Amino acid sequence: MNEHAGEKTEQPTPRRLEEAIKSGQIARSAEVQTVLVLLAALAALAFAGQDIWQQLIGTMALTLGHLHDTPLSINSLQGNAVSGTLLLVKCVGPVVLATMLGGLLAGAIQNRFQTASEVLTPNWERINPVAGFQRIFSGRMVVPTAIAVTKFTFIVALTWSEVRRILNDPIFTTSVSTERLGAFVAQTSLRIILRVTLGLILIAAADYGYQWWRTQRDLMMTRQEVKDDLKNSEGNPRIKAARRRRRAISKARALAEVPKADVVVTNPTHIAVALRYDRKTMRAPKVVAKGVRLNAQRIREIAQQYQVPLMENKPLARMLFKHGRVGSEIPAHLYAAVAEVLAWVYRINRYRYYAEQNQV
Repeated sequence: MNEHAGEKTEQPTPRRLEEAIKSGQIARSAEVQTVLVLLAALAALAFAGQDIWQQLIGTMALTLGHLHDTPLSINSLQGNAVSGTLLLVKCVGPVVLATMLGGLLAGAIQNRFQTASEVLTPNWERINPVAGFQRIFSGRMVVPTAIAVTKFTFIVALTWSEVRRILNDPIFTTSVSTERLGAFVAQTSLRIILRVTLGLILIAAADYGYQWWRTQRDLMMTRQEVKDDLKNSEGNPRIKAARRRRRAISKARALAEVPKADVVVTNPTHIAVALRYDRKTMRAPKVVAKGVRLNAQRIREIAQQYQVPLMENKPLARMLFKHGRVGSEIPAHLYAAVAEVLAWVYRINRYRYYAEQNQV
């Protein structure tokens, strides 16, 4: 049994997963980033491509058509530089903005829209050029390089038939207009890009699946680690405070139901269990509140304040406290005992019971 004590056979605990997210140890694929960036760029070109093309055509026609009467001076060159820069921003801006948004979206999706605080902490070792060169030319880069070459080969194989068909097109051996040449370049580029995108999607899906499997495997825990983690979690002040708040809320809700109870069964001082039964809406009596010591005393005080009958029955009180759950029906094996108690309550408190029934 000791041989398997150190094997990681258990699923990670919630605390381990939370720490992994904070440290950035989650499934992340660079291929998913590439695909979303490429799709964002294609979407930007699909929406703004025609306007960009028209602006380029108009600018080229205006510039080339007035070369003969364009003066060469510092002012004119500055003006052309400014207008050219603005044109570049108009043409490239939508694509750059779309790719930035695509990259951010890809990172957010893979990070589950959570921030890895430890990853955002400045680490100057990441930008150390010496360490960077050592990582690039280390033996550990052999496998990633081989994988990259395999991906490139897959993309080339997927697009080679389209490239060969384009190279054999008659447009390269005949005289065509500029408009026809532009349409040919646009159409062939689109077909190649679509094939490349399809190949990248397949690669990204496979790579993300592998990264997810590897991350889950790395986060697996031994049984001893699970036990230690649970102990640490139970000792966490925030978790303890949250549990105390939940218990306080549950206790307050249960005490609020005591005035509506039909009877409170006591032990007589250590245990108190409040029962309620409405034959129109309930199949069996329900436990609306229960408590020991101080909680039991508080239940008895509320019951006396609202004239709810108290009945001392030590065995039944212990059984109800042990097996009954607040808000749930009593166990079936206690039906007979509770029925006798309720019958006694209805006999001694007949006026109150029938008054409540008539109000309902």
